[in-house]
Amino acid sequence: MKKYFLIITALAMGCTAARHQPGSNNGSLSLTADGKLFAALFQQRAAEYKALCLQAFNIAHLRVDQALQPPQSKPLAIVTDIDETVLDNSPYDVRQSLQGKDYEQQSWEQWTGLSQADTIPGALPFLKYAASKGVKIFYLTNRAEAERKGTLVNLVRFGFPDATNDHLILKQTVSSKESRRQTIAETHNIVMLMGDNLADFSALFDKKPEDERVKNTYLSAAEFGKRFIVLPNPVYGDWESAAYKYNMKLTPVQKDSLIRSILKSY
Repeated sequence: MKKYFLIITALAMGCTAARHQPGSNNGSLSLTADGKLFAALFQQRAAEYKALCLQAFNIAHLRVDQALQPPQSKPLAIVTDIDETVLDNSPYDVRQSLQGKDYEQQSWEQWTGLSQADTIPGALPFLKYAASKGVKIFYLTNRAEAERKGTLVNLVRFGFPDATNDHLILKQTVSSKESRRQTIAETHNIVMLMGDNLADFSALFDKKPEDERVKNTYLSAAEFGKRFIVLPNPVYGDWESAAYKYNMKLTPVQKDSLIRSILKSY
């Protein structure tokens, strides 16, 4: 029986390996596929990941309480991203990686259409608390209009507050969220922005090169943990795109080669 188990295991591993795109000609692992599997492992299984999320929302709770104290001329609002901020899409990343693939718009829309993403630890109770205090929640995302129905079903499934069409602000023409933030600010006092990507907070981070992203991060230091609540995302984001200089036409092999060239070792 042990012999047959080893044979079946070897065959299964071989099938999985065959789906991977090797990172180089010497058969090394793909950083854009296998690397994301390891990152997804952290997101799905690490207590430390959950602790980071809970820490972020604990701080957010305190900041909301502070924002409620002075009188306001406009209704208060929280503007939050969705993916990896309130909904966990790591199953999609795992499925793609096991097939040796990165993000694809078609497969992504198939995933969001299932409305099966779980919640990010701490996100739901925090937003429910804020809403109970009269703070309006706006879901500002770069999901496409075609994803509206699946997104709303997913949010409503868990009882997220203000999960309605008028509070779900999707991408229309540009990926920058700045103009959409400004539109919300015309009628509401935005006391907090939540996201996993720095472009969720300010146009200072819209498709900027790595060195400028770092510089602007330090310039914005006082906002983090105050008005900006950042959630961890080790799988994807503009931090990755910036490493590729936003050239998303690079092949997996080219991406791997670039990543290896910029990582520090000794």
